[in-house]
Amino acid sequence: MPHPYVLLSAAVSLDGYLDDTGPDRLLLSGPADFDRVDEVRASVDAILIGAGTIRADNPRLLVNSEARRAARVAAGKPPYPLKVTVSGSGELDPDANFWHTGGDKLVFTTDQGAQRARALGLAADVVSLGPELDWRRLLEHLHEERGVDRLMVEGGGRIHSQLLQQGLADEVQLVLAPLFVGSPEAPRLFGPGTYQSGRLRLVETRRIEDVVLMRYEPTAPGTGLVPVAADHHWLALACELAIRCPPSRTAFSVGAVVVAADGTELARGHSREGDDPVVHAEEAALAKIDPADPRLASATVYTSLEPCTHRASRPAPCARLILDAGVRRVVTAWREPDTFVAAADGTGLLTAKGVDVVVLSEYEDRAKAPNRHLA
Repeated sequence: MPHPYVLLSAAVSLDGYLDDTGPDRLLLSGPADFDRVDEVRASVDAILIGAGTIRADNPRLLVNSEARRAARVAAGKPPYPLKVTVSGSGELDPDANFWHTGGDKLVFTTDQGAQRARALGLAADVVSLGPELDWRRLLEHLHEERGVDRLMVEGGGRIHSQLLQQGLADEVQLVLAPLFVGSPEAPRLFGPGTYQSGRLRLVETRRIEDVVLMRYEPTAPGTGLVPVAADHHWLALACELAIRCPPSRTAFSVGAVVVAADGTELARGHSREGDDPVVHAEEAALAKIDPADPRLASATVYTSLEPCTHRASRPAPCARLILDAGVRRVVTAWREPDTFVAAADGTGLLTAKGVDVVVLSEYEDRAKAPNRHLA
C-alpha cells in the first residue's frame, strides 16, 4: 500500500540531545529556524507527535503565519494540517494544548488504548491499529483514509528511531545547535536498536543564524518483500531514466538502477543507451558491473518495467541476466503488458528461482509515461 512521504524534523545539541532535564523546554534554535519549521508545517498534510511529547512540551503544533494559512486555503486545503498523535495506552491529557488549537485531530492507538482515549471525550478521531501499534498500518491509514501525501514527524526520539529502524522515513531534517547538554538522563534523538546499513545521502546544508540545518535521505534498499523509503527513491530514479530513452515503436522505454545493500549505486542504464539500438535497461546497467563484484548477491535491481522473459534481439532476456548476475531482489513499477509478448511474466520467472520481486504500483503511471505512444 502507498504511504505518505515521511519527513522527520528535530533539533539537537552537539552531543545529540533533544532537551535537558530542567523544568522548561530547552530552546535549541532561534526565531529564523522557528519560521523555517512553520514553513515546513504549512507545506505538509499532517503533523505527528507522540503522546510523550504532548506531556513533556505541551505544543500547539500550529502554522503561525497568517499568510501561509491563507495560501493553504487558497490551494483548497484547511488552514492547519491534520494533527496526529500516537499512544499505545490511550492515556492522554484532555487539557493539553494539542486538543484545543488548530484544526482536525487524530489519535492512533491499540484496541485497549482506544477504550481509554474514547472515554476522555477528546475532540479527535480515535483509530485502533489492533492489539499493538503498527507503523505501516498507521501510514497506510493516513494515506488511504485521510488523503495525507506528506507527513511531518516532530517527535519524540523514540518515534523517530522506530520510523528509521523500520525504513519508513523518507527524509531527516536535523538542526544542530551549538551547545552541549551532557546529562545522561536527558532525552536523546535516536535510541539504540537495529538501523538500516549504509550512509544516508546529504541533500542540503544551510546555516540559519547560529544553527545548521542538514537534510538527509536514506539510501539502503529494503530486504525481502517489504519495501522501505529508499526503494521509492531508487525506483523513481529508474522511471526518470526511462524518459531518456530514444523513442521506439517496437520496444519499451525502460530505466534501471542497481544498488548495493549499503545504498551504494553500482550502475544505471536505460533502453537503447549509447550506440546500441537494442540494449535493454537492466542489460545496460549490469554490463557496467564486474560480474565478480561480491555486492551483486545482496544488491537490488530497480527497473521501471518488470524484466523481460523473451526477446528477439539478444539470446538472453533481462530476467535471465539478473539471475546469472546472482541478484536476489528486484523492485519494479509496472508489469509487462501484452504489447509485444503475450503473457510475459518476468516476475513469475524470477520468483520461481527464489528472487524477491516487489511491485510498487504507485509508480506505474511514471513508468508508462514515456511509453504512451505504444498504446
